Amino acid sequence: MEKVREFKKEVSAEARKFPSEEKFRLTDQLIRSSRSINALLSEGHGRFTYADQLHFCVQARGSLAETNHLIDTLDETYINTEKLNYYKQKGKEIEKFLNGYMNYLRKLRDKK
Repeated sequence: MEKVREFKKEVSAEARKFPSEEKFRLTDQLIRSSRSINALLSEGHGRFTYADQLHFCVQARGSLAETNHLIDTLDETYINTEKLNYYKQKGKEIEKFLNGYMNYLRKLRDKK
């Protein structure tokens, strides 16, 4: 979860540097999607069934995919290719964590 939190903080800080006309477009979209990853994982963790926990993990993975809007920030020249690749790598690490956690939950669910 610490990697997810770090990613959220970095994406949020980056998005706040965008021009003011992006406030309700890219800035808002990136901040909301990066925040929701952690929020969904926390909400899922508080659920009683493995199926419910998995459901929230799938949603968290979807929010992670939404941060793909970072490609738009490259296209608009708000970030460079190096920065985009940095965020992509962080995203891949989080996706790997999520997939591992989901596999773990599936195994627990299937034992019942």
